[in-house]
Amino acid sequence: MSQRIDVEPVKNYLLGLQDTICQALETEDGSHRFEEESWQRPEGGGGRSRVLQGGPVIEKGGVGFSHVMGDTMPPSATAHRPELAGCRWQAMGVSLVIHPRNPFAPTSHANVRLFVAEKDGMDPVWWFGGGYDLTPYYGFEEDCQHWHRTAKNACAPFGDDIYPRFKAWCDDYFYLKHRQEARGIGGLFYDDLNEWDFATTFQFMQAVGNSYLDAYRPILARRKDTPYEQHHRDWQEIRRGRYVEFNLVFDRGTLFGLQSGGRTESILMSLPPHVQWVYGHQPEEGSEEARLLNEFLPAREWV
Repeated sequence: MSQRIDVEPVKNYLLGLQDTICQALETEDGSHRFEEESWQRPEGGGGRSRVLQGGPVIEKGGVGFSHVMGDTMPPSATAHRPELAGCRWQAMGVSLVIHPRNPFAPTSHANVRLFVAEKDGMDPVWWFGGGYDLTPYYGFEEDCQHWHRTAKNACAPFGDDIYPRFKAWCDDYFYLKHRQEARGIGGLFYDDLNEWDFATTFQFMQAVGNSYLDAYRPILARRKDTPYEQHHRDWQEIRRGRYVEFNLVFDRGTLFGLQSGGRTESILMSLPPHVQWVYGHQPEEGSEEARLLNEFLPAREWV
């Protein structure tokens, strides 16, 4: 008889996390609210997508919860875990991307998720994944240090090696190979995590999820009212183009969602509302835009 994994506490935590993050970000925006759309997936499961658009602080933000399942593993999962072919599966998580209006306020992304695969006669295969990363358009040392210090503190109870490992994994993962450039200044990334028992790994998920607001909200509050001009917005939109490229070309979560018959609107709600691709664009040497590329995006130790 194979053992069972109780996913209900994880699901309840994720629903509460979505509520907490949305409420805090609505307060930071000041006037706009997240609109919720609940949806069902014909193949099994569903979720609730929340999107805030057109706010004075948050130009577009999406915070989604999903719990989906199926009888056949999608190719993006079996590609790196071929032994799971033929398994029943379920996946649940909260994923968010916040695109502020002000170019001096960075975009942030966070995700925490659980995956379980089962087949008759074998114990369930499970893992947690997630993390968070920051994508500034203009570099501020204090913001980057605060972001990484918060991430390091969240990891500290689980071992001294956890932050360095998952920080390096984030630097490697959120890298646009075709551009030979990082998407942002990193943070934490982990996947296929089951090196501890289930309860401990779930505690780690909660530590990461609960620390996101501590990491991001002070930065957003500090930068949201900074005066800016049109050339700052142009640079922001050019850099947002890199964000789109990564999500559509490399992101495992996006590929899994699309290949598993997920809800397209929810999967792609992370994309920014206004983007530019300017052929051959290079920032002026010595500018703040060039400083972002030369000093902030190359992987470095922030804390």
